[in-house]
Amino acid sequence: MQSDIYRRIVRPILTEKSHDLTDLHNKVVFEVDPNANVLEVKKAIEQIFKVKVIKINSMNFRGKIKRIGRFAGQRRNWKKVIATLKEGDAINFFLEGV
Repeated sequence: MQSDIYRRIVRPILTEKSHDLTDLHNKVVFEVDPNANVLEVKKAIEQIFKVKVIKINSMNFRGKIKRIGRFAGQRRNWKKVIATLKEGDAINFFLEGV
């Protein structure tokens, strides 16, 4: 069961917009497993990062159709969540002082 929570979170999304959300509103953005629900993602974030999650907003994205010459393919579908953390809690993805 412990390894199952690590499968729910795929990676953090580190963009300029997500960095502003972290600085201004204490929110973090993750790409998660498309089959994971909000409760599973909340539990995984709280257990892995030892923080208190107040709210989760989730968004599903369809994979774009891409062409290479005459062949068409599709990128995979994915899910993004924005987690609002309790005041005072933080997740730092960058190492300091290097």
